[in-house]
Amino acid sequence: MTITDAPPRPAIRWPDRLAPLAASWLGLWGVLALVAALTGTGYPFGANDPDSDLNLLRLIPVGLGAPLFAGLLLTAAVAALAMSRPAVRPSRPLRTLLAGYTGAVALVLAVVVPDAQVLTMLGYAPMLILGAPFGWPPVDYAEIFTWPLLARFAAVLGGLLLAGAVLVWLRRTADACLACGRGNAERAWATPAAAARWGRWAAGIAAAIPFAYALTRFAWAVGIPLGISRDFLTEMQETGLVWAGLGLGAFATVGALLTLGLVQRWGECFPRWMLGLAGRPVPVRLAVIPASVVAVAVAAATAGLVGTPDFWSMAGEGFTAASAPMLLWPVWPVALGAATYAYHLRRRGGCTRCGRG
Repeated sequence: MTITDAPPRPAIRWPDRLAPLAASWLGLWGVLALVAALTGTGYPFGANDPDSDLNLLRLIPVGLGAPLFAGLLLTAAVAALAMSRPAVRPSRPLRTLLAGYTGAVALVLAVVVPDAQVLTMLGYAPMLILGAPFGWPPVDYAEIFTWPLLARFAAVLGGLLLAGAVLVWLRRTADACLACGRGNAERAWATPAAAARWGRWAAGIAAAIPFAYALTRFAWAVGIPLGISRDFLTEMQETGLVWAGLGLGAFATVGALLTLGLVQRWGECFPRWMLGLAGRPVPVRLAVIPASVVAVAVAAATAGLVGTPDFWSMAGEGFTAASAPMLLWPVWPVALGAATYAYHLRRRGGCTRCGRG
């Protein structure tokens, strides 16, 4: 009997998985939305959402929102399946139409649906996790981790998967590398040297905005009514809200420092005080993925905030030292996204898939 080696199986890399994953996730949630539309129960947004003040979906009636959401998800799932077929090369108009529609759906899912709830939960998560064994903060976790909140996080995940699938498909149909996006022509602005220049500006802006927000919360924690009345500060001290604000301020400060790491040496190599890791290079994805998630969460919070009359009043009669940092929020996700992308361009190195770089 002759034993022969089996032919090597081609490696399946992450770009090839994104479209099927996106189609599966969107299809699952599309079916759930369809059930909600048919039964009249289970739709988590609009009037059914107790925390819908900053959510743009509050403008859509529940009776219309459920079937609209189902149709949006299911058609996007079909489009993602079409993108998973590498042999298909569409015409330019069809390519533009498909990319435009799926890109718009990804934007709605990742930015419009979540609103500020996702960013707030990311900010409170360390406090809730560390304090849970000690019964602090004294909150009912069942009132925090609700079905609408789960639906928001599910929408973000679906939007990110779909955005990744669209990006890979655009690269495939443009004969670029699926993993790194490099083509035959090198873009001058995307070189490591150029990215280092504009990335420093982006990181500086992206770090200054959350730090300015944190300063107001730190001032309140030490009894300084910066931008608010003394009576309101006293009320927050009595209810404990001032400490929740301190937690958010600390989270924002950590985020600002980590943002600066995108252009600092310690953002590329672990510093000396990190035992066991000192001197080792920081994995690129360890910085890029969290920063990208925060950028999307801030963009979602900004979309909900800008859609309220209170935001626009901050620039007029409602302008205070406390509201001033909020006016800069529309700039924050753009700057953070740019700084993160610049970090990626500087450190990505040669591509193991196409050999470019």
